Amino acid sequence: MNIPKKIELIEVGPRDGLQNEPKPISTEDKKKLIRKLAKTGISRMETCAFVSPKWVPQMADAAEISAYCNELGITYIALTPNLKAVERAIAAQVPQIAVFVGASTTFNKKNINKTTAESLKDCEVIFAKAKANGQFIRAYVSMAFTCPFQGEVSFDAVNDVTRIFIELHADEIDIGDTNGHANPKMVYERFSRLRDLYPETVFVGHFHDTWNMALANTLAAMHAGVAKFDSSIGGLGGCPYSPGATGNLASEDLLLMLSQMGVETGVSYEKLQAVVPFAKSLSNKLI
Repeated sequence: MNIPKKIELIEVGPRDGLQNEPKPISTEDKKKLIRKLAKTGISRMETCAFVSPKWVPQMADAAEISAYCNELGITYIALTPNLKAVERAIAAQVPQIAVFVGASTTFNKKNINKTTAESLKDCEVIFAKAKANGQFIRAYVSMAFTCPFQGEVSFDAVNDVTRIFIELHADEIDIGDTNGHANPKMVYERFSRLRDLYPETVFVGHFHDTWNMALANTLAAMHAGVAKFDSSIGGLGGCPYSPGATGNLASEDLLLMLSQMGVETGVSYEKLQAVVPFAKSLSNKLI
């Protein structure tokens, strides 16, 4: 099998996994989850989002969570959808930021009330500000396979967003199956074409498990040479602007598959599995 010998597992549970929970989760419980995850060997985590508490109340404590991550000394990512968010992240000394643009302009408008082209234009100022402050930039291409509003998303649409992210000097580009309707053939072909076009670019796979194909899609991306993947402890998460989309690929499932295949991750399966009950206890959707 033509797969990478080493994979980076990037834990997104504290942000993507918890942001849409209907009932408040205490800041102390979030810190506890981050602390437990940090002890498993995970090298990077997406832990918070600098967004309006009015729209995403679960992320209202982003500054406090960032301060805690700085105390722990871990490498973490904060979601920053606009310039104001980047400025707040800079003030909080966040080392890595994430921006997102939907390859489906219909989704992008429903998500942030802007077309894809308008969002990409905004990224010029956002990226410049972050780069001037030495921040690592993760650029998400959301709805990179199919969209619940417009059906299959063309490769050209994905490539248009990817190309501009590269021109703006993103450090890594995260290709997202936001509604979880991709299949392994589509995933392999799309990542293969992107890697052929941009061989120097670091790509990340982000799969939701709506159709129970997240693991298969991860393996397909690995065959295409992708060596970095997002996952969420306990399979927590989901996208509020994608009807029917369920949680992210479960970190413990991904790690089990990789460890059984002899792929190096640096993460302890036993320690990660031990965190699952606590993570699931935070979710009103899963208990």
